[in-house]
Amino acid sequence: NKKAGMKILQLIDTLNPGGAERMAVNYANSLVEFGIESHICVTREEGSFKDKLAPDIKYHFLKKNYTLDFSAFSKLRIIIEKNGIDIVHAHGSSWFLVVCCKLSGSKFKLIWHDHYGKSEFLQARKLQPLQAFSRFFDGIISVNIKLREWSLKNLKSKKVIFLNNFIVPRDFNPENFIKLNGKADYNLISVANLRPQKAYNTLLQMFEQLSENHNVALHIIGKNFQDPYYENLQEKFEKLENCYYYGEQPDISYYLKQADIGILASNSEGLPLVLLEYGNAALPVVCTNVGQCAEVLGENAILVKPENADSLLKAVTMYIEDPVLRKSNGSNLKRRIEKHYHEKEVIPKYLEFCKTL
Repeated sequence: NKKAGMKILQLIDTLNPGGAERMAVNYANSLVEFGIESHICVTREEGSFKDKLAPDIKYHFLKKNYTLDFSAFSKLRIIIEKNGIDIVHAHGSSWFLVVCCKLSGSKFKLIWHDHYGKSEFLQARKLQPLQAFSRFFDGIISVNIKLREWSLKNLKSKKVIFLNNFIVPRDFNPENFIKLNGKADYNLISVANLRPQKAYNTLLQMFEQLSENHNVALHIIGKNFQDPYYENLQEKFEKLENCYYYGEQPDISYYLKQADIGILASNSEGLPLVLLEYGNAALPVVCTNVGQCAEVLGENAILVKPENADSLLKAVTMYIEDPVLRKSNGSNLKRRIEKHYHEKEVIPKYLEFCKTL
């Protein structure tokens, strides 16, 4: 699998917990295993995911303070040229700085990775300045089919590929065991940052109704943004019995091991990594049918309509009342994730794409 001499740099704005950030780390770590000289460069803010980088990765930090930060641009250009980087793989909004390096004359190939999470609402997505600068993208990776079609229709680069997100399974370390709060017959878990598109109000409405007939607890993990949306949710968390919020966590595997059902109630998604994490933990899943979720889960989960607390309630109740279905869906999903959403499946396709550039 060695691709002699190839040097690839992942570019990401932060290493705080999040989907794009996790994928930047996953690519950086996995490429080392495939014999690539792997670099990662963080533009704005370091975070807890820095601790997840493999020791062989070459790490860079720009400490960018504003959009047109000439110092950060100069640092990035020096990193690219000094290390002989062949490909810069820019995740999410980090593309602008590296386009500036291209415009200044630096020679490398640029891949933009589109992690856009609102693929149900692409008609509202802002085109500028992305459309204008996309002429400098040598290739684009989309995390679902809708995003690939959107890029082909709206952007200047015509080398667009859909690649599955993937996880790198980790060994469970009992020394780091963190016990879930409360005592309940069934532990429900939802891992998603506290944004309106994640539809936590729908989830809480379902949980309140479910609690009337079952001894359940709801465990919520995700970053809050100290905004009115979070303040509203915080009040509801405090009022609901057996509802626990843990904030953002760099590693959720310890929590998932103790849960009985994984839930994702979003109004819109790209290809959510948390479904891969749920599958890796062999959790039965209830999920809204948005983005690439149906394709990820196959027939091994219960899919429901978005913004529908009754459908969510019916699905969770079905799992609670049918332990055989819970176990079979969980184990089948684990096998599916291992087969289709593993680095051994995705990275060879990625490297072939890199070769075409």
